[in-house]
Amino acid sequence: MQAPHSPLPRGRFQAAPLALALSLAFSPVFAQEATPPATKAEEGDGLKLDRVVLTGTSIKVSKMKQSLSISSLDGEQLSRSGATSATELLRSVPGVRSESSGGEGNANITVRGVPLSAGGSRYVQIQEDGLPVLLFGDIAFGTADQFLRADYNVERLEVLRGGSASTLVSNSPGGVINFISKTGTEKGGSVGLSLGLGRDLRRIDVDYGGSNASGTSFHIGGFNRTGEGGRPTGQTLESGGQIKANITQKFDQGWLRLNLKALDDKTPSLMPVPVTVSNGRINTINGIDPRTAFFITPGLSRDVGVDKDGNAVSSATRDGLRVKSTAIGFEGGYDLGNGLSVEDKFRKASNSGRFMALFPADNGNNGKAAFFTGTLFNTSLDSLDNSFNDLKLTKVIQQPGGKLTLVGGLFTGTQDVAQTWFWNQYNLTMSGTAAQVVDATGKPSTQPVALGWTTWGGCCTRSFNVQYTQNAPYAALAWESGALNIDASIRRDEQKAAGYTVAGNNTARTWDGASQKTVNYKVTHDSYSLGANLSLDKNTALFGRISNGVAFSADRLLYGNPLDGSVPIAVNEIDQAEAGVKWRSQGLSLFATLFNARTKESNYEVTTRNFTANRYSANGLELEAAYTLGDLRVNAGATLTDAKIKGSNDASVVGKQPRRQAKLVYQLAPTWSLGDLELGVSVVGSGKSYGDDQNTITMPAYRVVNAFASYQLNARTQLSVSANNLFNALAYTEIEGDGHAARALNGRTVRAALKFDF
Repeated sequence: MQAPHSPLPRGRFQAAPLALALSLAFSPVFAQEATPPATKAEEGDGLKLDRVVLTGTSIKVSKMKQSLSISSLDGEQLSRSGATSATELLRSVPGVRSESSGGEGNANITVRGVPLSAGGSRYVQIQEDGLPVLLFGDIAFGTADQFLRADYNVERLEVLRGGSASTLVSNSPGGVINFISKTGTEKGGSVGLSLGLGRDLRRIDVDYGGSNASGTSFHIGGFNRTGEGGRPTGQTLESGGQIKANITQKFDQGWLRLNLKALDDKTPSLMPVPVTVSNGRINTINGIDPRTAFFITPGLSRDVGVDKDGNAVSSATRDGLRVKSTAIGFEGGYDLGNGLSVEDKFRKASNSGRFMALFPADNGNNGKAAFFTGTLFNTSLDSLDNSFNDLKLTKVIQQPGGKLTLVGGLFTGTQDVAQTWFWNQYNLTMSGTAAQVVDATGKPSTQPVALGWTTWGGCCTRSFNVQYTQNAPYAALAWESGALNIDASIRRDEQKAAGYTVAGNNTARTWDGASQKTVNYKVTHDSYSLGANLSLDKNTALFGRISNGVAFSADRLLYGNPLDGSVPIAVNEIDQAEAGVKWRSQGLSLFATLFNARTKESNYEVTTRNFTANRYSANGLELEAAYTLGDLRVNAGATLTDAKIKGSNDASVVGKQPRRQAKLVYQLAPTWSLGDLELGVSVVGSGKSYGDDQNTITMPAYRVVNAFASYQLNARTQLSVSANNLFNALAYTEIEGDGHAARALNGRTVRAALKFDF
C-alpha cells in the first residue's frame, strides 16, 4: 500500500538550513525601503515605455528612447500567465516562438522568423542577471533552460528581439532573454503553497528581502516540490528545488553584490509520441494521446548504459531530466569621477546531470502492430561547467549639443561540453498510459531489444569532452541630443575549442581508442549594430536598426567535418533590419516593428542524423499592445511572418516555408479586478505550419487558453486557482520529417495556490 502523501513537499533540500537563513533574514537591523510611487505615465502605460532597460543595451535609458524592441514582464504579470515553466512564460511575448512541449526544460526558442532547425535556442541567449546560463543555447540534451527555474526570486523578465544583442552579447544575434532577480530593495517576503487539482503536484515557494540604513540589502528565496509532472503519469517524477540568495552593499561611489545559487531538481522529459500521417494530416493512434502519453512506465524502471570510462552504469529512468547546478557570482559598479564609471559581472557555475527520455524510433507499422520500438536517450551530462566575466567601462561626455556616451567592454568565458551517449532500444506496447516492455515476439520483458552499441547502426554511442573559450571585446557609442538618440556598436568574437571525441566499437563493445578525434580550432567573427530613435513627442517615437551577428556551434559540429583546424569551421550568421513605432495615449500603448532577418546556418539533427546547410529569409510585422480602462487590463501581441528557404544543400526544399514557422502567432491576456477578486485569461495561438522543410506535413492551427482566478482573503493572504490549457487543446509543436512521431503541448493542468505576504 502506498504511504499517504505529506501535505508539504519533501525533497533533497532540508528545512533546517532554509529556516536558519530565514531567521537571519528577519533580523531587526533591516529597515523598510520605500517603494517609489508609479508616475502617471507608468500607471496608464501597460508596456512600461518609461522603464529603464538593462538587457542588451550600451546605455541605461528608457524603452521610449531606445532603438530596440524589448518587452518587460514584472512579477505580477508572470504570476498571472498560468505558465508552468520558465520557457512557457515566453509564449506570452510577441516575436518569440517558445515550444515549451518538452517538459520543464529542453524547450525550442527562437524569434522573428529565424529558423528553428535545431533544438534549444541557438540564436537567443538565456541569461540570469545579465550573464549567460550556458554559452551555447542549442547543446543537444543540455539546453540553457534546463538549468533555470522561475520562482519568487524573479523580479522581472526582459526580452530583447534583434537589435544590439549581436554586439553586446555573445552567440545571441536573435535576442536575449534575461531573468532579473530581486535584490531586497523592498522589504518583505512571501510564502506560497500550490497543489494540483486532480493531479499529484505539490510545491512550496518562499522568499524574503530587505535593506538597512547603512546601504546593505539582501534577498533569499527558493522552492521545493514533488509530484508526477506535467502529465498524469501516476509516478513521482518531479522532485527537488532551488535556493538563490544575494547580498548587496552600496557605498558612496558604487556598489558590490554577491550572488549564490543551488539547483538540484528532476522533472520528466517529454518526447514526441507515435502518430501517423495521411494526406499530409497528422492522426493520433488509438490509445496514445499526444497531450498525456508518457512511456517511462514502472515496467521500464532502470536502464544499464556505459559511462565515459567504459564502466556499466545503471540509471533510474524516472529521473528524466535531472540537473544539478551550483553557482557563485560577483558584480559591482564604481563611479570613477568625471563621467567615467566601471561595471563588472562574474559568475562561475558547476552544471551536470542526466537526460533520460524515450523517443519513438517507429510508429508500430503505422499503429497496426502491438508494439513500437523506442530509443531511450540515456545521456549523461558529464560537465556543462562554465565561468563568465563581463567588464565594461563607460565614459559620458557632455557636449553643448547633447551627450556622448562611449563604452568599451570585454566578455570572457569558458564552457565545458562533456557528454556520454548510450542509447538502448526497447519495445513498448501501444499505450500512452500503461505501456509494457516486451520482447521481439511481444512477450513481457524488462530487457532492451538492441543495445546502444548497435542502435541506429551504432551511430550514437559517443563520448566527448570539449572546452570552449570565448573572448569578445566590444565597443559602443551613443549620442543623445534632444529628441534624437543614435547608437552604434561593434564586437569581435573569438572562440577556441580544445578536446576530443570518441565513438564506440560496436564489435568489441567498448570505447574505440582508434576512433578518438582531436578537437582543436579557432573561429572568429566581427559583428555590428547601428540604431536610431526619434521622439516625436513624449508619447510617440520612431526607431530603426540594422545589425549583423553570429552564433557559434558547439557539439553539433563534433561528428561532421574534421575539427583539428585543417578545414574551415561553419558558423551561423544573421543579418537583420527593423523599423518601428512606439506610441501611447489614454491607457493604450503600442509597439509595432517591421523586421527582416536573413540567416545562414549549418546544423546536425540528432533524431534524423542528418547534416544541413541552409539560407533563410523572413519578413514580418511584430505588434505588442496594452490597454487599461478602469479595472480592465489587456495585453496583446501578434507576429506575422513570411519566411522562405532561400538556399540549401537539399535543392528540393529551396523556396519552401521553413518547418514549424507559422505565418501568424498571437497572444491575448485580459484581466479584470472586481474588488478583492481578480479574473484573467491568457490566450496563445498559432496559425498552421509545416512539420517538414518539404512542406508535406501540416501541423494544424491551435489556440491554447490559460485562466486564473484569485481572491484576496485579507491584506496579506491570497487564494488562487489557475488552469493551463483550460480547454485541453491538441497543439502540435513539432513532428519528425517522416511523420512517425509528433510532440504536443501538455493537456489540461489545474492548480490551487495559497500565498501569504509578510
